[in-house]
Amino acid sequence: MAAQVESLSSSRAITVSNPDTSSKHVSPLNPKGIKPCCACPETKAARDDCFFNFGHSVEEHGESAKKCEELVRRHRECMASLGFKI
Repeated sequence: MAAQVESLSSSRAITVSNPDTSSKHVSPLNPKGIKPCCACPETKAARDDCFFNFGHSVEEHGESAKKCEELVRRHRECMASLGFKI
């Protein structure tokens, strides 16, 4: 998706692309072409916050890391709903 910006000094339009989207990622599940890095910000933030507080791996951080499993599952489902394979 691109926005049109008109210059005051000329009548030519300048195309500015949106860094959060890409035509390469457009699909029936992701019609806006949202990039993986920008998809599912709510579930991503909750997952990352949990990782910060409790760790991401039971092997490295102990049983407290299990608290994040549900948040990881929700984020993966959100990403899959947009057609991303993770």
